[in-house]
Amino acid sequence: MSQNPQAKYLKDYKAPDFLIPTTELFFTLDDCQTLVRSKLSIERNGDHQAPLVLDSQVKSVLSVKINSETVSDYVLQDEQLVVKTELSTFELEIESLVDPLNNTALEGLYKSAGVYCTQCEAEGFRKITPYLDRPDVLSKFTVTIFTADPNNVHVLANGNLIDYGSLSEGDGENEKVRWFKWQDPFPKPCYLFALVAGNFDLLEGSFTTKSGRNVALELYVDKGNLHLAPHAMESLKKSMLWDEEVYGLEYDLDSYMIVAVDFFNMGAMENKGLNVFNSKYVLADDKTATDTDFHGVEAVIAHEYFHNWTGNRVTCRDWFQLSLKEGLTVFRDQQFSADMGSPVIERIKHAKVMRTMQFAEDAGPMAHPIRPEKVIEMNNFYT
Repeated sequence: MSQNPQAKYLKDYKAPDFLIPTTELFFTLDDCQTLVRSKLSIERNGDHQAPLVLDSQVKSVLSVKINSETVSDYVLQDEQLVVKTELSTFELEIESLVDPLNNTALEGLYKSAGVYCTQCEAEGFRKITPYLDRPDVLSKFTVTIFTADPNNVHVLANGNLIDYGSLSEGDGENEKVRWFKWQDPFPKPCYLFALVAGNFDLLEGSFTTKSGRNVALELYVDKGNLHLAPHAMESLKKSMLWDEEVYGLEYDLDSYMIVAVDFFNMGAMENKGLNVFNSKYVLADDKTATDTDFHGVEAVIAHEYFHNWTGNRVTCRDWFQLSLKEGLTVFRDQQFSADMGSPVIERIKHAKVMRTMQFAEDAGPMAHPIRPEKVIEMNNFYT
């Protein structure tokens, strides 16, 4: 493991040496030893003979296979998995172990308050499985999750649930193992991957798109909080309708899921089709929330939904371009909030933030351009 973090420079960007058109992931959930198996279709990008270099911060790599043949001459060093091959196209299969329960960084796959959850933006996916963990590598994901824990009532991932079942019914312990297969038909960078497994209260709704498709809306909240969820559901419906009417953008999956939990430390995350929120930005009712709280929930729900197109379907080249997806999506959620309420009040609110927070930062030692020339820790971009 590298002990001295190295700076990354905007000027050093180069296109990836390899692409991953499709990704299959298999998770066997366990508190301390979750088995992750990845099957990646790899394509060499360009005329070169460079080795395949994957980002990796997993607990342990158990095996590496190329086209079903075990290889032993891979190298694990400096948070990278290096695989030497002259093949231009091949299937790479990796088995590894991760430790969700003791993952206190809350990046990658972790378990908190009895719930398995993920956070992969900006560079957390490499903590789940070795991968090209960069936003310009887009892949179609199919994810199968196995669980023997009856407390995992809801087992979720990106995209559409295409199959589910149980293993070897009548065969001892295996009859307890359930599996769920999710498929996202749209290519996405790995930072948008999400997995959640736990036991929640569920608020269900629906939305009919302008082309007549019915979308199932599912809002998962901690047990006992269901009465605080209807405002968020209505905010989601308003956001979907507004994006169609103003930008002509229609939702593209069969379901849209939001999970709201108290322990989530990133505020809110726009994972494709499976948003994860801190409860603060979802739960509200007349007895517990102010008008400002209601407006805040509406705005954050809208922001993460609008990312479906500005950020997810159309993403950034590298993390130096973060302000493109975030700036455009913030602009869109500000337009939405102005249309839902008072344009004048919204404008005053945003000007106040600029004067009291942004100007103060820009006048102090933390001043930086919205697109820095170099960075050591990508998470520091989120200011």
